[in-house]
Amino acid sequence: MGIEIERKFLVRGDAWRTQVSRRIAMDQGYLGGERCSVRVRLEGDDARLNIKSREAGASRIEFEYAIPVPDAQDMLARLSGPRVTKTRHHVEVDGALFEIDEFAGENAGLIVAEIELDAVDAPFPRPDWLGREITDEVRFYNLRLAETPFSTWPDRAALIEEIAC
Repeated sequence: MGIEIERKFLVRGDAWRTQVSRRIAMDQGYLGGERCSVRVRLEGDDARLNIKSREAGASRIEFEYAIPVPDAQDMLARLSGPRVTKTRHHVEVDGALFEIDEFAGENAGLIVAEIELDAVDAPFPRPDWLGREITDEVRFYNLRLAETPFSTWPDRAALIEEIAC
């Protein structure tokens, strides 16, 4: 069993864009579950099946497996509920990898940075573009964004202003 320790933040401004080392287009759908999210994700030329516990917070149980791309495409087309599309940008700062998700479709305008850590309280760099921490805000989880897209949030305009700075 794997444990994922991940902290999430809003991203402010565009300064991070000059530091991007890799971009990956992603399309992911969810297959359901009350105690876990089961996600199928196309990542460029690869595909992954991911099962993650649904509790909020920085530390969650996670299993992830490579699967054949045609299987992932079929699952997304025939079994998936709501989907999320995004581009993941890799940005390294002082040896730490930030994965910055720039959402598209109904979640356009939202940009979130994630960093995986060895411990919940592990130190990590805090670049100027790293905004407010949202680790415990479930509405920013990808599954929730699939179910209740950013475009439907009543405070969307205020959040866009917060991340534009």
